[in-house]
Amino acid sequence: MTVPVVLALYGLAAALALPELLRRGTWADRAPRLAIAMWQAAGTSVVASVLLSAFAVAVPASVVGHGLAHLFEVCADLLGDEAARSPAGVGASLAVGGLVLVRVASVGAAVLLRARRGRRRHAAALALLGRRDLALGAVVVDYEERLAYCLPGRNGHAVITTGALRSLAPEQVAAVLAHEQAHLRGRHHLALAAAETLARAFPRVPLFDQARVEVARLVELLADDVAARRHPRVHLAAALVGLATGRVPAFALGAGGETALTRVRRMLHPQAPLARRERVAGRLAVTTLLAGPAALTLAPGVAAFLADHCHSLLTF
Repeated sequence: MTVPVVLALYGLAAALALPELLRRGTWADRAPRLAIAMWQAAGTSVVASVLLSAFAVAVPASVVGHGLAHLFEVCADLLGDEAARSPAGVGASLAVGGLVLVRVASVGAAVLLRARRGRRRHAAALALLGRRDLALGAVVVDYEERLAYCLPGRNGHAVITTGALRSLAPEQVAAVLAHEQAHLRGRHHLALAAAETLARAFPRVPLFDQARVEVARLVELLADDVAARRHPRVHLAAALVGLATGRVPAFALGAGGETALTRVRRMLHPQAPLARRERVAGRLAVTTLLAGPAALTLAPGVAAFLADHCHSLLTF
């Protein structure tokens, strides 16, 4: 029972401690893509540790070991190994794992469907009220409020209002639309949906609550960085100032909003990117978060396989 306990304790500790660890320093602002991957890996790691803990309780290590050599004997071994696991413990662990899976799947489907319905309704309104400007590569809406945002999805597109076009210089418009195109190409709405799913499925868990906030902020930083590769940072910064007070639909991604002014400072005073050593360390951390629970779960099974079958393999 050591592995299930370790996995459960890890999941609890990670859910409570990882938010503070991931928020330390300014490294995330210097590498938003890596930071998004880190938050996603952390959330996945916690959920996986719970599921694998239930699996480790239900399935004896000897069964896993034998299954590596004799797949069709797994069910027979599991049913016959009554001494290894009590029926009550197996049933409870499988129930916990099943509930976690059902909860994540149902909430994830609800989040995606709600956003999809909102985008469809908004797209229908844009078809009536907006006009596609091929030169800008965006849909222009006659509206006084200064807004620029993108409507993600299969037929996603950028949207800008006439109020924004009148208040921004042409080079600023180009920069902010490049920001919106970065959201569309990067499918950032899926990263936001994943973070939203875990936060809604397991409310008041610090890691999931903080991940939802941080991923929403980091996708904006990432889109800023992509736009800044093709447009001067000062133009994007000026556009962000002009759009800072705009409020976009909840299911869309907009260049303005609450983080706009802090992002202006980041655009005007860029920090040095992460060094190669720091990037490698970050990728290793992501890999460890993703693979660690599975490796810990499989270790007893692999050990049982080696103990039971290694001798016969060597003599063969």
